[in-house]
Amino acid sequence: MIEYNGGRTMRIGMGYDVHRLEEGRKLILGGVEIPFEKGLLGHSDADVAVHAVMDALLGAAALRDIGTHFSDSDPQYKGISSITLLEHVGRLLEAHSYVISNIDVTIIAQKPKVAPYIEQMENNVARALGLEKNQINIKATTEEGLGFTGSLQGISAHAVCLLEDRCGQIGKKEKQDEAV
Repeated sequence: MIEYNGGRTMRIGMGYDVHRLEEGRKLILGGVEIPFEKGLLGHSDADVAVHAVMDALLGAAALRDIGTHFSDSDPQYKGISSITLLEHVGRLLEAHSYVISNIDVTIIAQKPKVAPYIEQMENNVARALGLEKNQINIKATTEEGLGFTGSLQGISAHAVCLLEDRCGQIGKKEKQDEAV
């Protein structure tokens, strides 16, 4: 935690997610449906980029993880858009007086090439969280044919974020269960 500006604090969060590629599923990354012969397997739409963002945000705010808030055994989340879940995370942060400074995401996928879709992904994440587009950065890389992403078994994503505590009340989580 970094204190600045009259005792206000900044918090850093890191998120990671991975899902297996399977035939018969849509490929959704950053809220964008990307044409590909396989999609990611999961209870929701399995958007690894948005899942990593949610885990980074929740972690920075000490609000646990997406599994705590959106159980994969709960039928209400079956097939749900991860952008909808991200909107909920944004409301949780607001209820706890956190402001998002920025988010940086790396998608790791051998195929398909996601560069043509990155701007739309950034717009989707920014819109869901009520942020400016310049607060979101999404990029993609391959693992040069190595590992499970390189062999097209799955796709993963890492995300980091920086939150500011608006009220200087780090550690006060009494609204966690009351938020939205």
